[in-house]
Amino acid sequence: MSETILAKLAELAHQSQALAEQLSRPQAIADPHYIELSQRYARLKRAADAHQALQVLERQIGETEQLQREETDEAMLELIREELVAQREQRQALLAEAKQLLIPQEPQDARGTIIEIRAGTGGDESTLFAADLLRMYDRYAERCAFKLELMDAHPTPIGGFKSVVFSVSGRGGVHGRFKFESGVHRVQRVPKTESAGRVHTSTVTVAVLPEVEPLEINIKDSDLEVEAFRAGGPGGQNVNKVNSAVRIVHKPSGLAVTCREERSQHKNKEKALRLLRAKLMAGATSKAEQERASTRRILIGSAARAEKIRTYNFPQNRVTDHRIDLTLYRLAEILDGNLDLLLEPLSLAYREEQLAGIVS
Repeated sequence: MSETILAKLAELAHQSQALAEQLSRPQAIADPHYIELSQRYARLKRAADAHQALQVLERQIGETEQLQREETDEAMLELIREELVAQREQRQALLAEAKQLLIPQEPQDARGTIIEIRAGTGGDESTLFAADLLRMYDRYAERCAFKLELMDAHPTPIGGFKSVVFSVSGRGGVHGRFKFESGVHRVQRVPKTESAGRVHTSTVTVAVLPEVEPLEINIKDSDLEVEAFRAGGPGGQNVNKVNSAVRIVHKPSGLAVTCREERSQHKNKEKALRLLRAKLMAGATSKAEQERASTRRILIGSAARAEKIRTYNFPQNRVTDHRIDLTLYRLAEILDGNLDLLLEPLSLAYREEQLAGIVS
């Protein structure tokens, strides 16, 4: 294992040297990807430093082992053994750090994200659980000091949502935190309207898309069909009298998006374009994502939308994430926004899965 890690680190150290030479050229600062390249170099440099430290330590361990074989004095042998134990412990710690450096960063993780929640099977109960999930994500965003903005919503008279779309932005890798939420969420509970007290099962589908910058995907104005209409429903007199809601159809792909949460038609159009860009990018990368996800046990992103990922069982106060066979009897805490109880084990398992593919 350590030989494989050293070999991988050596590759990264070579890349670090090549990138350092590239960034040292006077014209490098004019490169539009200069910041991205600098960040990549910083990570490669850490890998190069780890490689050098491990090489030095391996030589020291070899020398200490040689001394152990040659020494005959028992007192000196005891000191050598202690030194060897300390060096091997240090090597294990360095290897653990190096493993994390080998896992490739996913550029999308640092972006903001757009999340779409859709009620599935279960009728009214499904729409109510869609509202519960929105509240859970809102509370989690608040815990993380992220900003959550509604983009489009189709509420029901009983307080649920047929569908709701919102964005989350902030520092700390927003999309990287939320990406594991993509998939089918199943709820088991007794509906308020159930007089016999029977547990019903409903589903809600969540799609998580990384935000896309305008320059990353070319959308021609001539390819768009933009329609303004009255938002309708709850929201005061403005939404009933002013055509502020916006629907955009991307003619080449047939994709349609709607935003109605702002009073300004301009702001709704801006949000609708953000959603359209994210969906177009997701469609362009979905095949690659599916191929990648098919080799992994923990499915993420668009490839996971049809997968049942989690069950929320209210009578037992239980949440089970089926991807890592994790069961917690802390449903109330999780629905109140303590989502890291699930996301941190998922992230750890995901990194271990990535690493296994690298060093196997």
